[in-house]
Amino acid sequence: MNLELLESFGQNYPEDFDGALDCISIAITCAFNRQGTLLAVGCNDGRIVIWDFLTRGIAKIISAHVHPVCTLSWSRSGKKLLSAATDNTASIWDIVSAECDKSFRFPSPILKVQFHPRDSKQFLVCPMKHPAVLMNISGEHKIVPLDDDSDLNIVASYDRRGKHIYTGNAKGRILVFTCADLDLKASFRVTTGTLNTTAIKSIEFARRGECFLVNSADRIIRVYESGEVLACGKDGEPEPIQKLQDLVNKLLWKKCCFSGDGEFIVAGSARQHSLYIWEKSVGNLVKILHGTKGELLLDVVWHPVRPIIASISSGLVSIWAQNQVENWSAFAPDFKELDENVEYEERESEFDIEDEDKEKEETKGPDEEDSEVDVTTIEPIQAFVSSDEDEEDRDALLYLPVSPDIEEPEESAWTIPTEVAEETQAQEKKRSQSHNDNTPSPKKKKVKTYDVDLPDAPLDEIHPLLNVKKPNEKGQKKSSRPKQGKSSKPDKSKSKGRLDDS
Repeated sequence: MNLELLESFGQNYPEDFDGALDCISIAITCAFNRQGTLLAVGCNDGRIVIWDFLTRGIAKIISAHVHPVCTLSWSRSGKKLLSAATDNTASIWDIVSAECDKSFRFPSPILKVQFHPRDSKQFLVCPMKHPAVLMNISGEHKIVPLDDDSDLNIVASYDRRGKHIYTGNAKGRILVFTCADLDLKASFRVTTGTLNTTAIKSIEFARRGECFLVNSADRIIRVYESGEVLACGKDGEPEPIQKLQDLVNKLLWKKCCFSGDGEFIVAGSARQHSLYIWEKSVGNLVKILHGTKGELLLDVVWHPVRPIIASISSGLVSIWAQNQVENWSAFAPDFKELDENVEYEERESEFDIEDEDKEKEETKGPDEEDSEVDVTTIEPIQAFVSSDEDEEDRDALLYLPVSPDIEEPEESAWTIPTEVAEETQAQEKKRSQSHNDNTPSPKKKKVKTYDVDLPDAPLDEIHPLLNVKKPNEKGQKKSSRPKQGKSSKPDKSKSKGRLDDS
């Protein structure tokens, strides 16, 4: 894929709905790999569906968990996928073999998991009402420290290269720790205009540049520069580069993220299926994408390379992309498209055998003729390479082989001849006679499960995904009350009569 050919020289953000991906079961969360070639979708029945994003086809289905998958994270190479379910378990999956490498059981619900951006042996876990946990694939863990006045509603994220961990709490306090030894490097408080603190809902980093955004409960998205935050140090007061909000409806944001190049920011509304896109440098709202009315948004991700957004609502993954306008003049430089007929003026020498008006071509020098064109060296695609890297990751997993689905196979093609079948049966009998009956049959490899001991973790918490049903239950209780009242009317009249008699 030549990304230079896909370069859009106009706006670099999606404009229209471009179809939906149906995962059969209800989709809850999704995540692109680093190159944007594969899209992993976590479903409510515990399955993980891997989509080939170029062909828009399902490449693999992993029966991962029993409970709904709530969060996903790809490793840098794209060969491993980290998932967490509402049953308090996190698992690492091998994408090619679809087998679970390791599983980790936590005492409390998991809100977010994130692979280390450079080291696939480490990952970050945000348990519910508990400090963030820095995990190793060998089962070892470190608890990210808390602030003095900190509460336990913690959100955390690695920075772009995984050198620091940024944590935020419900009191608006953001702490920056080094990833190696968890030393506190910087801290500041997110405040509103009246010096009131606001709860931090999420922290997201851009793939390009040093910016990160903070989504807070006061409905304002603040964009900071990590260099300035680290320079301010502990108890600093860094000023946000941008403050983004919906001034008309004062919407609360469900999920926010940067574009692949870090130039745009998209935020999904918590009330409806609508996406707001801002330009980071100017801070102006450039586009609002509206989905179907009445749908609630669950997740939003931006493609790492192209101007494409994937959003999840009502169990489907909606794709938002640019309008592809047919430009036939791109096939021939001298071809010109006309909106209406134009009178053509014929040149005097147009039908001459030799064009007298044609300028003579300049003769090339000997140096230009002898120059060799290099067609062997492959230059790295800049979109896939970080600023501190010279070459692409050659071991990265870009695509998965898609096996064809055969609905009605022909009988002649799949039936085994009787002679071959008899021979195979005889060979199987000989093998069974030669081998002892006690020989164990080949089994699936056992998944090693680690129990992560968190002493202060709350044990009776319910995951927010499962807690959504509470309003319906309340409604059912409310609806059941009048029924009891109707049936109890005669009882009330009887009791009144008894009271009057007395």
